[in-house]
Amino acid sequence: MPGRGPPVEGVLFDCYGTLIDILADERDIETYRCLSRWLIYQGVRIMPEALKELYAVRVREAADRTGERHPEVRVEEVFAGICAEHAVWKIDSERLGVEAARAFRAASLRRLGVIEKSRRLLDIFGTKKTGVVSNGQRVFSEREMRALGLYDRLGFVIFSSDLGYQKPDPRIYTAALGRMGLSAPDVLFIGDNSENDVFAPQRLGMQALHVEEAWKRYGVWGR
Repeated sequence: MPGRGPPVEGVLFDCYGTLIDILADERDIETYRCLSRWLIYQGVRIMPEALKELYAVRVREAADRTGERHPEVRVEEVFAGICAEHAVWKIDSERLGVEAARAFRAASLRRLGVIEKSRRLLDIFGTKKTGVVSNGQRVFSEREMRALGLYDRLGFVIFSSDLGYQKPDPRIYTAALGRMGLSAPDVLFIGDNSENDVFAPQRLGMQALHVEEAWKRYGVWGR
């Protein structure tokens, strides 16, 4: 792709706001009403207001336990604990934690789709090594990517829930470079968050573009 910037051997993408257009409302009490009603049929009884408050508290507690500067938790583990504490009959809390996390996401979801200009970027970089580095929860984010036909188009996907820390922790980018088997200057990072997807990768020596700049540079802005 002459004239479009330094050559690259690999391209890393952010997920949400870059490849996927999403709106999820975890503050809306209706999200918790839906989840609370669903949980009744799984053997768990907790009122929506209590569920909302307890979920927020348990996420903070789990994040604090990591000791990380940019902590990440696994929401399925948070929900597993809540379900175990509020079960009205014997349940498999580990299994239910996974299902509750996905039901929570479904209840919170207001919009989900592929950003078509970024799909075109995937076409352009189809011959390169590619991957995703996302501050996301594998328990439901992987399924969203699969449902939208994106997951198998990338060489690999790293979610912050896999590691216990989030962007802009430099270790998450280093992990991605290791998966690619490439050095930082040979890799381009594309994303919608200036700190996480541009400045942090650049500090490691990677090339980086805000996603809107990438659309313009690679000629997909108007498509």
